[in-house]
Amino acid sequence: MRIVPWALVAAGLAACSSGPDYVRPAMELPGAYKEGAAWTVAQPQLAEAHRPWWEVFGDPDLNRLETQADAANQTLHQLEAVYRGARAQVDLTRAGLWPTVDVNASVHRARSNTTGISTLGNVGALSLDASWAPDLWGGVRRSVEAASAGAQASADDLAGARLSVQAELASDYLVLRVTDVLRDLYADTTTGYAKALELTQSQYRHGTALHSDVALAESTLKAAQAQAADLNAVRAQLEHAIATLSGQPASGFSLSERRMTLLQLRDSVPAIPPGVPSQLLERRPDIAAAERRAAAANANIGVAQAAFYPSLVLTAGGGGTSGTLAGLFDTPGRVWALGAALAQTVFDAGARTARRTQAEAAFDASAANYKQTVLAGLQQVEDNLALLRVLDEEGRFQEDAVRSARSAEDSVLRQFRAGTGPYLAVITAQNLTLGNERAAAQIVGRQLTAAVNLITGLGGGWTAPPLDQVGTAADRARAPDRIDEPDMPP
Repeated sequence: MRIVPWALVAAGLAACSSGPDYVRPAMELPGAYKEGAAWTVAQPQLAEAHRPWWEVFGDPDLNRLETQADAANQTLHQLEAVYRGARAQVDLTRAGLWPTVDVNASVHRARSNTTGISTLGNVGALSLDASWAPDLWGGVRRSVEAASAGAQASADDLAGARLSVQAELASDYLVLRVTDVLRDLYADTTTGYAKALELTQSQYRHGTALHSDVALAESTLKAAQAQAADLNAVRAQLEHAIATLSGQPASGFSLSERRMTLLQLRDSVPAIPPGVPSQLLERRPDIAAAERRAAAANANIGVAQAAFYPSLVLTAGGGGTSGTLAGLFDTPGRVWALGAALAQTVFDAGARTARRTQAEAAFDASAANYKQTVLAGLQQVEDNLALLRVLDEEGRFQEDAVRSARSAEDSVLRQFRAGTGPYLAVITAQNLTLGNERAAAQIVGRQLTAAVNLITGLGGGWTAPPLDQVGTAADRARAPDRIDEPDMPP
């Protein structure tokens, strides 16, 4: 039959794909980070956001909250549903590569008149119809390629959202612990201010201090108490934010205050290793997602290009009609048909050209977005490397300032108790000590936040896992980092 050569030709042409093959947009990247000479830069590859990077802070409460957020955060549930929809779109698009088969069965009762003889009986019909539009020019294949890249980008979006939630939760929690240290600092400070007020009142009663000294001492105490109350508001808001991130109602969530010294808080700042593997930047989900969207845009050029070529539809059908079930399969009641239809758009006023130009422009935009995302990622790493370096130096200076302020405060307090120094010097020294101790705690808080930002800027951690451990079975069951390439018909 002549339909067979057509089918063979179609099968051969189906291996072709229109449009350009995807090549990742090229970028000239530096060999190392400016702020970390031993830190090498890498081309982005796979996103990976399931590593418990927050464990470097050594806080069991933070570990517990991160686990809860990973399971209960509603933003992650939303994006996981979006990802499942993107995977379903891949299956839907892939279905266009295969034939469709329809089965129709019917039965009805009818009266007929043949040679003057009227008969009443049942008439049954059964038909099987198949059609296939071979992907001669690879347009459907490019659509599957675009859908697959889109699903991979959706998986990267989910990984990016997970990393963002993890980072925000870690930052809020660590700032809350800094706030606890500040609350302890103000509690000790107000206790000291209260004792100074009692001493001033006693000296005023004995005529060795002025009423202005008493008023100044009382004003200093009340100002410190007001600042301590403001810290309570800050802590409450941080606690509410942590509850929401971990998927819990803010009204029923609380974190007990933990007594920590400033030294203990400083020790929780993770040490930055002198060098890291080049794979670290490769795990940034936003970069991976941007690269996958560039791949999808490139595939869409092929989809637009395939519209310039003719389309072929092959059809086949068979069936039969009979008054009995057994008769449906008898030779006299059987029919069959084979066909082929070739169609080509001759004139469309430049619509196909415009769609191809649109696809090419979309790819250029996606490529530029990918490059910009890489540059932004490099900037984030450089910013936080620089910030951690400067804050480490600033913290050492601030520690010296705290020691000097405490020494000065002790000295003027002894002079005031002995009646040889004015109370104004005491107030000045106390305020100086409080300001320096508060600044020291805030520097540690900035170091912790910068460490979180650096780790997440590198995709989640200092070290890269072996490639055979990226996307384990458990991870893929929750949110795959990549989906397999679709099976194609030969």
